[in-house]
Amino acid sequence: MIRPRLIPLLLLENENLIKTISFKNPTYLGDPINALKIFNEKEVDEICILDKSARINGINFKLLENLANEAFMPLSYGGGVKTIEEAKRIIKIGFEKIILNEITFESMDFVKKLSAEIGNQSVVVSIDYRVDLFGRHICFYGGGQFNGNISPLKHAIESVKNGAGEILITSIDHEGKMKGFDYSLIQKLSKLVDLPLIAHGGCGSLGDIKKVIYENGAAAVAIGSFFVFYGKKKGILINYPSQEMLFNEGIYI
Repeated sequence: MIRPRLIPLLLLENENLIKTISFKNPTYLGDPINALKIFNEKEVDEICILDKSARINGINFKLLENLANEAFMPLSYGGGVKTIEEAKRIIKIGFEKIILNEITFESMDFVKKLSAEIGNQSVVVSIDYRVDLFGRHICFYGGGQFNGNISPLKHAIESVKNGAGEILITSIDHEGKMKGFDYSLIQKLSKLVDLPLIAHGGCGSLGDIKKVIYENGAAAVAIGSFFVFYGKKKGILINYPSQEMLFNEGIYI
């Protein structure tokens, strides 16, 4: 059985679980620990936790300890990691992977050093990007506030050269809208980098998941809205497809 990873992405702000649209207009969803317990019951493949407030307030290690103690699945964490010591402390708490974003624009050498310390299989570089008025793909960091002045393709190549083990690629324009991924960019990136590519931003159906994996080269998907909202009115409901549904849709084959 081919089993691509379907990864719920939990976005945190000040210990609350939230969901944004294009990185703006956060909707409060509740307690992240309660969401984690539900995903435990649904036997999800992995959980990605991104703390939006950590870049300003620092890493909330106590919250990470509480989350790790509840989790029955592998965890990855991103938000405010600036030192090797912080990353190693998060790994010691029980997280398997560290997600880097802003620090990669300050020092790509940090990726190399962290990979040497904890292994490249535990280092994920997160790349957020927008399409500008001229149709160019441009990286942004700091929650989408700052222009990285580099294309996501070039930044991904540099990340791989410096030891990244996975790339988490997010279209800010698509994020939270549930209208499909940026398939063209993901396909281009999948042909450039020889390592697992996690697609994020825009999933609105199981068909989107199948398309981005089998037609566009993603190894995994990170999903927010599709796993926390339900129905046309987007009522809050933590959900995850059953194995039967994934087989029926051709996602598991």
